[in-house]
Amino acid sequence: MTEWMPLLMLVMCFAFLLIGFPVAFSLAGSALLFAGIGLLTGDFDGVFISAIPNRLFGIMFNETLMAVPLFVFMGVLLEKSKISEDLLKEMSLMFGSLKGGLGVAVCIVGGLLAASTGIVGATVVTMGLISLPTMLSHKYDPKYSTGIICASGTLGQIIPPSIVLVVLGDVIGTAFQQAQIDQGIFNPEAISVGDLFKGALVPGALLMSLYLIYTLIMAHLNPEKFPKIPYQKSSFKNLLKVLVAPLLLILGVLGSILLGVATPTEAASIGGVGALLLSLLKKNLKIGNLKQACNSTTHITCMVFSILIGASIFSLVFRGFEGDEWIRDLLLNFEDNVYLSFWIVMLVIFLLGFFLDFFEITFVIVPVVGPSLLAMGIDPVWLGVMIAINLQTSFLTPPFGFSLFYLRGVMPKSIKTTEMYKGVLPFICIQVFLILILFFFPSLITWGK
Repeated sequence: MTEWMPLLMLVMCFAFLLIGFPVAFSLAGSALLFAGIGLLTGDFDGVFISAIPNRLFGIMFNETLMAVPLFVFMGVLLEKSKISEDLLKEMSLMFGSLKGGLGVAVCIVGGLLAASTGIVGATVVTMGLISLPTMLSHKYDPKYSTGIICASGTLGQIIPPSIVLVVLGDVIGTAFQQAQIDQGIFNPEAISVGDLFKGALVPGALLMSLYLIYTLIMAHLNPEKFPKIPYQKSSFKNLLKVLVAPLLLILGVLGSILLGVATPTEAASIGGVGALLLSLLKKNLKIGNLKQACNSTTHITCMVFSILIGASIFSLVFRGFEGDEWIRDLLLNFEDNVYLSFWIVMLVIFLLGFFLDFFEITFVIVPVVGPSLLAMGIDPVWLGVMIAINLQTSFLTPPFGFSLFYLRGVMPKSIKTTEMYKGVLPFICIQVFLILILFFFPSLITWGK
């Protein structure tokens, strides 16, 4: 019976999640339940339970994870200060007279907001409120319109600075060190969040470019569904004015990391202070907005760390039942073909993305399979970025894609949910196509090493 305990733990946890039980409690509750059963049957060593306080203490003092609330604060503050809204309006004026121009504007703004905020919900809602009515009023295809807004809004998951990359960088770094220790290397090489940021730059730019290419091709093939809008003069001065703020923030945050001037946590603090200053310069930051930004930051941060604590307890109990050995043995059945093991894991992550949030997948699945894959010789930065792009699909895949929920909340009732699902399918295919490109050309990720 003992050898089945890891699998039963996973099944129990997913069952709790599917019936709507909170994620953090699903993880911790199922783990503690099985630990109690194991203690009663003598199949579980109680020393793993006594290690839980040390695990939690380690989370509290993890400097890398301090970047999470700072990046969240930066993104929420920029959303409250209307910087993203102004940028979207000016870009729409500039590109609207082209075939598919509104789609191009939405895609470019999504990339800029990704590099300056990284908050998917705020980006999707903002573009849904401003761009979607404009696109529909000019007879744009509803399926495409909802698809490009959802897809562009998720660019914040792969374009640095991304909360996904911060969290995943910490998890992959720990898994890489564990893999080296398991191989008898007691002075392990470290992988930082900055390494993942650098590795994600080219893939992020490629993904946005593929969205643009798809938009232009579809506009050429079906011009009636991607009409030009009447020319509206856009002042270059106004465009420059709204562009300067996010560009300065991008250069300040990413530049300091890539040049080695600051750690991701220090750069996140630069971003938080920079967002505050930019909001003050716009003269529309009220005390109420600042309070809302702080409340939103606290709410999101509590959610992230609650899941992380639950996942830490789950992974500790899972290891106590030798679940890591079970996963390792399973993957070692394909050790003659390392990349077959890789694709099996990627497929599992992709399928889980239909039902689970990226935080849950990152904290539960990656620590389990990561050490085994890395021990086979897979580059940790390449693996981290590939998983990040795969996780990005969890925001788009029906029925539980978060971007779909965000947009559903603000889009007209005249658009059916099924139309939105059909609209995101081409963009999911584009993401899968990008994963294939990066698989055959890994230097697009590892160029900075």
